Amino acid sequence: MMDITSEIIFKTARSGGKGGQNVNKVETMVEGRWQIEESTFINEEQKLVLFAKLSSRITKDGCLLVKSQVERSQLANKELVVEKMNSLVNNALIKKKARLASKPTRASKEKRLESKKIQSLRKQNRTKFNDFE
Repeated sequence: MMDITSEIIFKTARSGGKGGQNVNKVETMVEGRWQIEESTFINEEQKLVLFAKLSSRITKDGCLLVKSQVERSQLANKELVVEKMNSLVNNALIKKKARLASKPTRASKEKRLESKKIQSLRKQNRTKFNDFE
């Protein structure tokens, strides 16, 4: 597990939506940006993987961008941003296991052929019998 908290740049703004005076006065929305290219935590290969897998969340200048305005306090939103960003990065860097191709077993082949025969018989029984030919 990698923790990139020290490299995240935080920016605050006023949240939208309901909340009255609290929303109008307090900057509770937190935006976290992480410069992937300048990171010292990951190597070049991992950077390429992150750019490929998280392309929809990466800005034109190469920053991973995560926002949170769910909570009423700035600190809680900041913690959510850190949590989201760490989980995004860690999940993107997990390598998927390669799928091993398998062959169908003899029993499964026989079962498939048997079901084809049954289906064929069903369809043959549906045809109308014509005595005149």
